[in-house]
Amino acid sequence: MSHQSKDCENSKCAYLYPPFTRGDRPKETSPSAPALLTVRRAITLCSDFDYQHGDNTIARRYSRPQPKRGPQTRINDQIRSDRVRVVDPEGEHGIYDTSAALELAQRRGLDLVEVAPDADPPVAKIMDYGKYRYEQQKKEKEQRKKAHKVELKEIRFRPNTDDHDFNFKTKHAREFLEEGNQVKAWVQFRGRDIIYKERGADLLARFIETLSDISRVEQLPKMEGRRMTVMLTPDKSAKKN
Repeated sequence: MSHQSKDCENSKCAYLYPPFTRGDRPKETSPSAPALLTVRRAITLCSDFDYQHGDNTIARRYSRPQPKRGPQTRINDQIRSDRVRVVDPEGEHGIYDTSAALELAQRRGLDLVEVAPDADPPVAKIMDYGKYRYEQQKKEKEQRKKAHKVELKEIRFRPNTDDHDFNFKTKHAREFLEEGNQVKAWVQFRGRDIIYKERGADLLARFIETLSDISRVEQLPKMEGRRMTVMLTPDKSAKKN
């Protein structure tokens, strides 16, 4: 009969089969019997090597999945092809041995960058690779910006919000709008605060006016239970102007 640790009463457990190391097997168990241990304890025992039972692996060290990387651009000595079609900065092109193409690039103080590896022969441009990478990263950033997922950000006020707190929260709202997100601002009325609805309306009107240069009103101020809310959305035409 397998041994059950007291820790297993309130935790997830697993059976761990022999061999065990340096007295890790509970005293009550026989050398060939599995022990019922907490999952955390079982992982600890198996963290440094694999335990094999038959053809099946009982436990393995956890390895974090590596992110997938796209194909990397080959430059200079990294180019594998013996011959390449070279395009120089003036737009002239011709087929050269790779070693000769590298000499042409070095004479200009530039890099030989493989831009079409699947062509026959591969196409390589003589250029400043650092500048090329900067432009590529800039294009990728623009593409990510266009594919930005719009989120709804919330800003909370009270009827008695002071100027410092108002300016601080309005600054965050501006950042959200500039990132392309919508902003929902609301004034919370608690207890006797409900009698100060006019203060809440004035505060939201001030909020709208402060952000009018980059936003437009998606939803006018209205009461929702004990809250007065307003919705702002980025004004793309305002950004262009």
